[in-house]
Amino acid sequence: MDTKFALHGIDYMVMIVYFAFVLGIGWALKKYMKNASAFLEAGRSIPAWVAGLAFISTNLGALEVMGMTGSGLKYGMLTTHFYWIGAIPAMVFLALFMMRFYYGSKARSVPEYLKLRFNEKTRGLNAILFAVMTVLASGISMYALAILLENVLGWNFNVSLLASAAIVLAYTYLGGLSSAIYNEVLQFFIIIIGLLPMAFLVMKDVGGWSGMQASLAPIVESRGFAADTWTSTWKYTATETGNPLGVAWYGIFAGLGFVLSFGYWCTNFLIVQRAMAAESMTAARKVPLIGAIPKMFIPFLIIVPGIAALVLLNDPLKGFALPLNDAGQPIYDYTIIMLLKQYLPAGVLGLGITALLASFMSGMAGNVSAFNTVWTYDIYQSYIRPATGNKESDDRHYLKVGKMATIFGVLVSIAAAYVASKFGNIMDFLQTIFSMINAPLFAVIFLGMFWKRSTGNAAFTGLLVGFLIALLHHGLTQPEGATTLVKGGWLGVIHTYPVEMAQNFWTAIIAFTSSTFLTVLISLLMKREKSDEDLNGLVYSMTPRLDDSSVMWYSRPWFLALIVGIVMIVLSILFW
Repeated sequence: MDTKFALHGIDYMVMIVYFAFVLGIGWALKKYMKNASAFLEAGRSIPAWVAGLAFISTNLGALEVMGMTGSGLKYGMLTTHFYWIGAIPAMVFLALFMMRFYYGSKARSVPEYLKLRFNEKTRGLNAILFAVMTVLASGISMYALAILLENVLGWNFNVSLLASAAIVLAYTYLGGLSSAIYNEVLQFFIIIIGLLPMAFLVMKDVGGWSGMQASLAPIVESRGFAADTWTSTWKYTATETGNPLGVAWYGIFAGLGFVLSFGYWCTNFLIVQRAMAAESMTAARKVPLIGAIPKMFIPFLIIVPGIAALVLLNDPLKGFALPLNDAGQPIYDYTIIMLLKQYLPAGVLGLGITALLASFMSGMAGNVSAFNTVWTYDIYQSYIRPATGNKESDDRHYLKVGKMATIFGVLVSIAAAYVASKFGNIMDFLQTIFSMINAPLFAVIFLGMFWKRSTGNAAFTGLLVGFLIALLHHGLTQPEGATTLVKGGWLGVIHTYPVEMAQNFWTAIIAFTSSTFLTVLISLLMKREKSDEDLNGLVYSMTPRLDDSSVMWYSRPWFLALIVGIVMIVLSILFW
């Protein structure tokens, strides 16, 4: 089918202006990139509201916009679990409890915190796993952007991939983390403004929420589900077979609401790095809460139009269609692209396309900026060329290394983009990566922060074995209908899951449980390596409580957390 867009001059003009702004921000900040701290850490000078919007914009990449719209069509409102139960509690926990240790310890990255809390080898293992994860995630964003350029401009996929990589490389290389953060704030507003008209027009065409529910009923019932399954969140999760996600409520709570969610939001340096760049401890703790407010409402911008797309696909009069894969199944990743094509007129279409460009570039830049920091500080400085003691000379050297790591990260991400092209649904692919790497990491960091008895050797073993068991589980299981070994089963198939997401949830649960059990067991069998004094500022029970008395009550993190929690509960009840 023809997926090409009929763009007009004004559409191209909107995109050109956007690219000019993006590169201009990087160029304007170039003069401030005088040392490694400025380039890799933004000098810890970013205001809370800027870091908060960047915090959520970093996550608002290909996973959110392209993957979640496709998942809305595939799974319905159950996809919102990734926003409400699967994000908000973890973001609140990060703000109220964990940021004080990340920020207060003066660690420059999450792996460096692991070194301070445990030992060097635990830091090294996490740094390597994280570096792999970031380039894979960046590759997914590049793949998504290349698909967009291929469909919008008719460019060759390979040319599109290289062009998108070059643009992100340019502004990240010029302005470092500061450039990435300020561009992410710009991209956040462009995404909202660009996609809002599409969401409004799609919902108007299907008759609003009630009209969409009525049209969905026969479609959903024909698939063997209750009529309102696609517009409910918890109602049909009593059993695995009662909902399209293929996971019961306890699997959602444990796999997504606890392990995947806390593993991603509380330990993923890509996300935590934005809060660590804030100008003060109070600002750093407020960053996740500021980001949580728009996070709760983004489903209405991208998931709900994806659900409406299921109605459009089943109504021949609407003229809406998706390209098909070799098995004759719809390619869900194209959902938002085809919605934009069908509903936005000239000018507004350019704004919508620019919103997609912004989201993909935000995800790419976020991963690249996190990668260059971890590579420079946690791998290169630790194992290849330690600091000499000459601060000025070291800063200049590590600045050069950080810039070279930026180039290397982009090049490896290009290769990862071709792997992503084999998976079918980019959100499923990302969750596969997160379940293997973030789940065991969260177990280790959580125990480290809240149990002083945990030891370095136990943490290293728990992290490594948890990852290997996750890999083993993926190799021995497969989602139903899988046609590629990227989805699992490369060691043989002992169990088949109904869908990819069910496999990911249980991979995360098994990895977290294994890592926790081993870390606790080995810690109890071994002698403590660090004294109580060594753990001051690194473990909850060993650290004095923060004094917020100088901050007005309505500006304190706990008050903002209370508001966020109430809104999340209300939304969950409304769409039960």
